[in-house]
Amino acid sequence: MASTRSPIGIYDSGVGGLSVLPAIRELLPADDLIYIADAGHLPYGEKSPFYVVERAWRISDYFRSRGVKAIAIPCNTATAAAAAVLRDKHTDLPIIGIEPAVKPAARLTRSGVIGVLATTGTLLSAKFQQLVRREAPGKQVLLKACPGWVDLVEQGASPEDARRIVFEPIDDLLAQGADVLVLGCTHFPFLVDVVRERVGPDFPVLETGLPFALELRRQLLTREPTAGAEAAAGVAPLRDAPTLPGRVEMLTSGDPAVVQLRVDRLMPGLAPVARLPDSYC
Repeated sequence: MASTRSPIGIYDSGVGGLSVLPAIRELLPADDLIYIADAGHLPYGEKSPFYVVERAWRISDYFRSRGVKAIAIPCNTATAAAAAVLRDKHTDLPIIGIEPAVKPAARLTRSGVIGVLATTGTLLSAKFQQLVRREAPGKQVLLKACPGWVDLVEQGASPEDARRIVFEPIDDLLAQGADVLVLGCTHFPFLVDVVRERVGPDFPVLETGLPFALELRRQLLTREPTAGAEAAAGVAPLRDAPTLPGRVEMLTSGDPAVVQLRVDRLMPGLAPVARLPDSYC
C-alpha cells in the first residue's frame, strides 16, 4: 500500500518533463520524486499511439514495483495516448496527465486566433481535438507541429540554429493573426527565451507546469485521510514539514551519461542519472 511518504513517479520521453519540477517542488517540497527519462524511445511525438501505450505500461509497472502513490505524466503525447489506459489499469492510483493551455488561451485572445506549438503526436490525437472543441468554441486554433524543438532541448544547438528552428513556426502563426501562443509540449518551456526573442516580453506565451502541479497536489490531498475534509472544502491543508526536502531520483532507458549531460545543462546539480532496469527498457 502506498503511503503519504511513498514517492511520486514522473515520466516523460526525455528531459522535457523536468520543466514542471520547479512547480512540483514548490507545492510538494517534502515528497520524494522518481523521474524517468524514457530516452531510449525518444521522441514520442513521432511514434504510434500503440508504441507510446506500450512504454506507458512498462514504466507504470516499474513505478508500481517502487510503491509510488501517484504517476504524473508531464508529456502531452503520452497523456493523449496512454493516460486513460493507465487509469483503467491502475484504478487505485491517481494518474495525472497534462494538456496544452487552450482554455486560458481562449480567454486571453482578442483576435480570436490562438497558435498552438506542439509535437505531431499531440496535435493528431483525438484527445487534443476534443480539448479544442470543448475549450475554444468559436476561436480559430492554428496548429503547428514542431518536432525539431524536442531535439533542440535534448541535444542543444548553436544560438543561430536555435533561432532559425524556433522562429520559423512562430512567424507563420503570427502572420495568420495569432495573438496568444500555447507551448503544447513540456520540452518547449526550455526554449521560452528564444521564443521571447521573437515575440517580445509581453506577448502571451502559455505553458502548463503550474496547473499540472496544482492538480497533482489536489489529487494527493484528497487521498490523504487527514486532509480529505480540508481538500473537499477547497482548503490546502499543511502537509508534513520534515527538516529535509524530498529527494529526486533520476532514471533513464537511454544512456545515463548522455542524459546526465542534458540534465546538467538544463538543471545543474539536480540528481545523478542511473539506468532503468533492463526489463523495463
